[in-house]
Amino acid sequence: MIQAPSFARARLVAALALLTAALAASGSSQPDSSAPVEHAEFHFVRLAYTASESYFQRRERWLTDWPDAERYLLGGLRRLTRINTASEGIFMSALDDRLFDYPWLYAVEVGGWELSEAEAARLRDYLLRGGFLMVDDFHGSREWAGFVDSMRRVFPDRAIVDVPIDDPIFHVAYDLNERVQIPGIQFVYTGLPYEQDGFEPQWRGIYDDHGRLMVIINFNMDLGDAWEHADVPEYALQYTTRAYQYAINYILYAMTH
Repeated sequence: MIQAPSFARARLVAALALLTAALAASGSSQPDSSAPVEHAEFHFVRLAYTASESYFQRRERWLTDWPDAERYLLGGLRRLTRINTASEGIFMSALDDRLFDYPWLYAVEVGGWELSEAEAARLRDYLLRGGFLMVDDFHGSREWAGFVDSMRRVFPDRAIVDVPIDDPIFHVAYDLNERVQIPGIQFVYTGLPYEQDGFEPQWRGIYDDHGRLMVIINFNMDLGDAWEHADVPEYALQYTTRAYQYAINYILYAMTH
């Protein structure tokens, strides 16, 4: 029997330890409230949606990276902008009437969402009335198909298109003229910036009749991981920095367009 080199075994042990920690975090307790606990100009609102069975079968897909992703991002917003920002994120269903009080909505792991007709209709109304949706953390052709299947219920008559680099959303606060793929935490132990067959990052979107971007689609990327793991030394600073810049631009765009 051939023995693996010691350095290879050490790397494998380190990778397994990191994965175990990530799984433990993903299995933390479910949140028990969707009500904001403080008055603020901006609240990070996470969409709670109907979904297929979670991969890890520990918590709902829409809770991936909760609550650390929003805590870290909101801290960055307070440091880097003058927006009066809440310190904690909140979540709500598309069927919650309070949804219309918030201009910015985040949905994660949308490759596994299965929106009901009622959820799709309410989300369509929200977006057409001025709301903004950011989707994140889904990868490869299979998850793209899952995302599109529900997105077509929201907008059966609107095209999903590539968002050009000169679109205002990439220049509200930061001029983001280079396409940088933002990998998840798996990059630390695999060295690969992609997952599944999602080799190329894509910035796609859906516009309203007046040219306002209603939905920004971060495909083959994981900005939530980059926010959440901002303090992990092994996770490259260039990815965290760019992920924060994208988010700040998206939020400012949502609040001003």
